[in-house]
Amino acid sequence: MTAQSYRRMVNAGNKIVVGLQRLGVAFGPMQLLTVPGRRTGVPRTFPIAVNPIDGQHYIVQAYPKAAWVANARAAGEVTLTRGRRTAAARLTEVPVEERRPLLRKLVADSPASVGKRLTTGLADAPTPDAVAAAAERIAVFRIDPVSA
Repeated sequence: MTAQSYRRMVNAGNKIVVGLQRLGVAFGPMQLLTVPGRRTGVPRTFPIAVNPIDGQHYIVQAYPKAAWVANARAAGEVTLTRGRRTAAARLTEVPVEERRPLLRKLVADSPASVGKRLTTGLADAPTPDAVAAAAERIAVFRIDPVSA
């Protein structure tokens, strides 16, 4: 499967996940991340996995050039929706050296599909060490709640 056909398949799957989440169907670690576009300011919604690691919650970039990453860097604050619950959150990008142990733990403690997802141009192999070694190419954000 080429990278382009894989990306088309992922985009089609994302539309299904967004539709189900908007209907109130929450499943797995998936949530909807809504963030203003960095150039237009128009809200953009992306399905993402929220990963609990060592008592914190993180979002990890799974694909190169993911638009949500650039938008989140520019906006700082986002909205996360799971089923019918929505909350504002602040995303704090984790420095590269702090990403390595988080990525290693994520891949080691998750199903094999998590590591494989990170080999779409980011990591060389789906192993904990290979993913950790690719930390400079994989954006990791810690989710901090926004107090009202």
